[in-house]
Amino acid sequence: MYKENDYVIYKKNVCRIKEIRKNNGVDYYILVPIDDNSLTIELPVDNECFLKNIMNKKEALDLINNIPNIEPLDNIDDKNIERTYKELLINATHEDLIKIIKTSYLRNDTRLKNNKKLSEKDSIYFKQAEKYLYNEISIALNMSFDETKEYIINKVKELENK
Repeated sequence: MYKENDYVIYKKNVCRIKEIRKNNGVDYYILVPIDDNSLTIELPVDNECFLKNIMNKKEALDLINNIPNIEPLDNIDDKNIERTYKELLINATHEDLIKIIKTSYLRNDTRLKNNKKLSEKDSIYFKQAEKYLYNEISIALNMSFDETKEYIINKVKELENK
């Protein structure tokens, strides 16, 4: 059983357990997404199977160090890219999120270099994957979202230049 102020993942979103409340004889977790304090989610403690633990600091650092080894998607055409992104988001493993981030970044970078508009689909999935991944890592590393993003970008550049 989790306790108040623990961080958990509920439906891919990082949430803080604000409190544990009893209602009609049933214990409920009151969850607050870390990026939307105005939203609260009530989840019966019995449904704990819908919650996942946040990665710890060591797991976060290991994942960041492994980012250069995770390949972006290849041979994906514009017709299938959204379907592929959606499939990766179903499981939303850390590696899948990194694949989305890398692929969408590279696709938009190529478009910019060819004087084309950014792809809206790539931009949307890029932001969504960043949100899910960086929110979790930010809790593990005790940083803000922006600090986490900057840290990861700098660390990956450093690792790729070795």
